Amino acid sequence: AVLGGMIGSALVGTFLGILLAYGVFEPLGGLLEQKTEEASKEFTCIKTTLLASMQGYAPSTAIEFGRKVLFSDVRPSFSELEGHVKGKK
Repeated sequence: AVLGGMIGSALVGTFLGILLAYGVFEPLGGLLEQKTEEASKEFTCIKTTLLASMQGYAPSTAIEFGRKVLFSDVRPSFSELEGHVKGKK
């Protein structure tokens, strides 16, 4: 009877650990990873643009490489970007 209680509590602890790992902590980890990637996309865009410029591409082509890195919901269209660049001159 004593051994059965110990085995039962070990099984409950094991199943609870598996449930928490797959049901709580894995989704939280995925959410944190997604938020981190969203936050670092701007830096990746800047890095891609600078690397393309350093490799000798024309400035408009380098900017296009950087623009393509961004997610489609925040990526400016080519005409919006061109208008912004022309307005800065």
